[in-house]
Amino acid sequence: MALHPNAGTPARPSDLVDIPHLISCYYTQAPRADHPEEQVSFGTSGHRGSAFKRSFNQAHIRAITQAVVDYRQQAGIHGPLLLGFDTHALSQPAFFSAIEVLAANGVTVHVQQDRGFLPTPVLSYGVIRFNRDGEADALADGLILTPSHNPPADGGIKYNPPHGGPADTDVTDFIAERANHYLAHGMEGVRWVSRDVAQATALVEERDLIGEYIEALASVVDLEAIAKAGIRLGVDPLGGAAVSVWQRIGERYGLDLTVVNERVDPAFGFMALDKDGQIRMDCSSACAMAPLLAIKDDFDLALANDPDADRHGIVCRDAGLMNPNHYLAVAIDYLLAHRPQWPEGIAVGKTLVSSAIIDKVVASHGHPLVEVPVGFKWFVDGLTRGQLAFGGEESAGASFLDRQGRAFATDKDGFILCLLAAEILAVTGQSPAQRYAALAERFGSHHYRRLDAPATDAIKRALKQLDPSQLQSDQLAGEAIVATHTRAPGNDAPIGGLKVTTDSGWFAARPSGTEPIYKIYAESSRDEAHLERLLSEAQALITEVSGG
Repeated sequence: MALHPNAGTPARPSDLVDIPHLISCYYTQAPRADHPEEQVSFGTSGHRGSAFKRSFNQAHIRAITQAVVDYRQQAGIHGPLLLGFDTHALSQPAFFSAIEVLAANGVTVHVQQDRGFLPTPVLSYGVIRFNRDGEADALADGLILTPSHNPPADGGIKYNPPHGGPADTDVTDFIAERANHYLAHGMEGVRWVSRDVAQATALVEERDLIGEYIEALASVVDLEAIAKAGIRLGVDPLGGAAVSVWQRIGERYGLDLTVVNERVDPAFGFMALDKDGQIRMDCSSACAMAPLLAIKDDFDLALANDPDADRHGIVCRDAGLMNPNHYLAVAIDYLLAHRPQWPEGIAVGKTLVSSAIIDKVVASHGHPLVEVPVGFKWFVDGLTRGQLAFGGEESAGASFLDRQGRAFATDKDGFILCLLAAEILAVTGQSPAQRYAALAERFGSHHYRRLDAPATDAIKRALKQLDPSQLQSDQLAGEAIVATHTRAPGNDAPIGGLKVTTDSGWFAARPSGTEPIYKIYAESSRDEAHLERLLSEAQALITEVSGG
């Protein structure tokens, strides 16, 4: 996709969302049950939509929250529910809508002190901590209102069961089916009370969940080394929930840390436009990160998070914004050499569309690799049981065990990945970019790209149902095909598409769950010309086998 002419430039007034109109639509518009695009649908990161499109309105949140209450009852979950929200305009209204339903159903709710913003990893850690210290018959779980890095007009809601990570498909299917039933039957069976009544109950308890998380950070990252080395850190929360966390981290651990942008604006009018000309708080995009990149030389490292802080952006003075795959490889390489308390031979997890250099790094340390479909939920069980040291996605989301080998956050944690970059610099004297250059020198350069291609519903269905035997060729980009996968090697779960591998490259294709496109990922360990050929032949192959 070609760059928009305004990509990387400051947002203009004409780019901004009409926030009062958006909030009005949240309360006044309702989904039509016979319109599939307006129904509840959980993708890899919860239900997302926009009040403008009748896909994220008060009715959705009431129905989803009631469905979560129903799930808790049938699953025997009787402890508190941790409830958080990020800085998107729709998140706070949805937060109060959820409280109204939870209070009506007698559910105890834990929220951040002063009803403050609460990032995803803080909620995940809070659920784990409560259940580790509490009673088995009163387990906690969590709901967070966030559409992650999506544009300002979007809203989102995610459910995290007692393991603290994203819910598995059987849980989200239950919630979506029950919520859509409520929407189709005039909300019959959904209970709620007014906000005043909800807040007057003793069910809503304020706690400093952020403070508890910050106190535990030293158990997972060597903050003493960062402080001792005097690493100068510049942090941009991109207007998200991390704005209430980073300054406290710096003060608590004596770090030389500057929050370069403390603004919270639901229109995100301070952002630079992303590659498609949209406002999107994507900390892995050089276009969206242009303001931070402009001041990178003022710091030893510049760091960023998306609005719910489950993603990380790492900016090095010597190389700019790191490719997420490159940083995952560096993080894994460093951790496997600097966490002596981790079990010997513990596995490392990655999504099957992440770079193959990760495979080589993990093998060089003598650890097994677990390759799973897209979606962080696939790492949760391994992290919880201490069987996976690290789980990472190519989209700049990851988490890892604490220094004793215990689960810390079983959802993506942008804070610990950012702080790990500072630990790497403090301990080794090398920036993460320098560390990657050494890996590339050792294992070869890897050329990676993702493209979005238009797809009809028929093409998307065909992709999901592909069988490797449908391939008409045994060659790809001039090499013999050595493997084809429609299920992930690490857990045999369906990948919802196809991955084809040769000796020096691979491609994977999977349909989007929310847009009329399919995504093509490709990587060459040879050069850019080979990567271009992989992408071209991949698109032709997908067209052929899907009848597109």
